[in-house]
Amino acid sequence: MKGVKIQPDLVYFPLTASLVIPGSAGTGAGWIDPSAPVNTPESLQKTLSESLKGSTFQKRISILGSTGSIGTQTLDIVDACPDNFVVDALSAGNNAELMCEQVLKYKPKVASLGTPEAAKKLKELLVKAGCTDMPEIVHGAEGIVEAATVSTADTVVTGIVGAAGLLPTIEAIKLGKDIALANKETLISGGPVINPLVEKHGINMLPADSEHSAIFQCLQGVPPGGLRRVILTASGGAFRDLSKDELFEMCEKDPRAVQKKATTHPNWDMGAKITLDSATMMNKGLEVIEAHYLFGASYDDIDIVIHPQSIVHSMVETQDTSCIAQLGWADMRLPIVYSVSWPHRLKMPYKPLNLAEIGSLTFKAPDVEKYPCIRLAYEAGRQGGTMTAVLNAANEAANEMFREDVGLGFLDIPKLIEGAMEAHKEDFKVKDVTLDDILSCDAWAREYVAEQTKNVAKSALIL
Repeated sequence: MKGVKIQPDLVYFPLTASLVIPGSAGTGAGWIDPSAPVNTPESLQKTLSESLKGSTFQKRISILGSTGSIGTQTLDIVDACPDNFVVDALSAGNNAELMCEQVLKYKPKVASLGTPEAAKKLKELLVKAGCTDMPEIVHGAEGIVEAATVSTADTVVTGIVGAAGLLPTIEAIKLGKDIALANKETLISGGPVINPLVEKHGINMLPADSEHSAIFQCLQGVPPGGLRRVILTASGGAFRDLSKDELFEMCEKDPRAVQKKATTHPNWDMGAKITLDSATMMNKGLEVIEAHYLFGASYDDIDIVIHPQSIVHSMVETQDTSCIAQLGWADMRLPIVYSVSWPHRLKMPYKPLNLAEIGSLTFKAPDVEKYPCIRLAYEAGRQGGTMTAVLNAANEAANEMFREDVGLGFLDIPKLIEGAMEAHKEDFKVKDVTLDDILSCDAWAREYVAEQTKNVAKSALIL
């Protein structure tokens, strides 16, 4: 079988469907304790106890990434349910103007921005606006941690992208705060560290992204041992209507068109990084790893299915082969609201689902030759340990370089990720993984991709 060399001693091989092991193995091997409150007697008791308290609850929340997509939609929910939510802390990048508007409206105790300059600008804007309830203004990585650990908040919404969300999430867990998890990397990179902390501190890890929220909702009331298989649905991304050959030909003949199309999602309004991950389908591979840590299912019992309409957000199969699905419009507010209100069901002013309006729902298996990132994610997940941190960091770095237009081709993204995974085998660690191990592997993988990008092959895959 021919391959394309992208560095010394590494050959990128074409993929075959047989490399992805189908789910429903039914052996029970490879299952772990879940980080989400499901699949255990304790989680059932906790769900019932919280449910009986009624929907007159009030939660105090900290939002990491308040000016981004997850953050602004979380604040929409606060606006719709002002009696149920109080905002105690906000953190964001460098959008001082929008942060100023948010501070004036929600009056948090802590406001964090990415740089000292942005923090200074925020203070100036607030003074100019006549702010009479000035928050503590902080910045940088320390500022994010301060926002995540503000003493009065009981729930932290992790809406920041990338490994930057790992440390503040850990610190919040140590203080007993529930996590509304919208940051995939927390479990993908940090699962070996996070899951034991969740168990130790007894917090609720509540998924805030569409697919894992769907699975979480489907598992409400499923008894311990009742879950057989997790089925993640995927829109298929920007290239779902192209065959493998059409996509590869487009990559070779019109890379500019590929770059433009890869950063435009057909269904969802998401950030640039996640939109490109959807085009490569690495987002779905990362979700497989996240599902493993959240719900405890083995990689043999997690499947992916393409569902272009994005109405069925994911499914579970129980031991009796019944399938339970969660349906809804492609609206990120739906999973977010459940993550911050679980196990309650708040009345929201959203458009009800109309199946007759949709007309039909379709499904098909993913082409793993067209989407090699799927195979890489399963492979990293099965190896476990620090390999998933390398997968994630290499993908983040390659994703960013592709979007920055440094000459990286669309098909170079999986080549670089596979190269990093192969090179990491020399230092791979699976037992007693620490946060320092994860952060070290993350930094190494980013440096590896940056260096290899200079030499990456520009030719299309040879099949």
